Amino acid sequence: MKIAIASDHRGVEYKKEVIKYLLSKNYEIIDCSTENTPVDDYPDFAFLVCKKVIDNEAEIGILLCRTGIGMSIAANKVKGIRCAKINSVEDAILCRNDNGANVMTFNYTEDIENIKKYIDAFINAEVINDERHQRRVDKIIKYENGEYNEL
Repeated sequence: MKIAIASDHRGVEYKKEVIKYLLSKNYEIIDCSTENTPVDDYPDFAFLVCKKVIDNEAEIGILLCRTGIGMSIAANKVKGIRCAKINSVEDAILCRNDNGANVMTFNYTEDIENIKKYIDAFINAEVINDERHQRRVDKIIKYENGEYNEL
C-alpha cells in the first residue's frame, strides 16, 4: 500500500515517527512535505497529499497539523476526497465503513502511540460495508459533482 503523508511545520517530528512506523510495516510512503518552514501554508501540503490520492499515486493520505482541523477543511475541498479528523479507533473504523474516507488527519498533541493505533484501524477497516452508507456517500459525490438537487 502506498500512503501519502504531510504535516505543517510544527508536525514534522510526529510525521517522522509516523513514517518510521509505516515503513516498519512495509508500506510505501510518499512524503509530500519534505521541506517545512515556519511560514509554510498547510493547505498546500493537504492539497499535495489529496492530489496523490486522487491521481491514484497513493491509496490513502495522512495529514498532521496542530489541531487536524485546518488540514481536514483543506483536504475536503478537493473533489473526490473524504477526509476525517480521527480521535479514536472507533472514528478510524467508522469513517472508512460509513463514509469511505480516503484521507485522515491528526492533531500532533495526540499521543503518538494512539495515532499509530488509529492509522492501523483506518487501514484495516472495511470500506463502506452497508448499502445505506453507500447511498449517503453517493449523495455526497453527486452533490460535489453538481448532480444532486434534491434539497
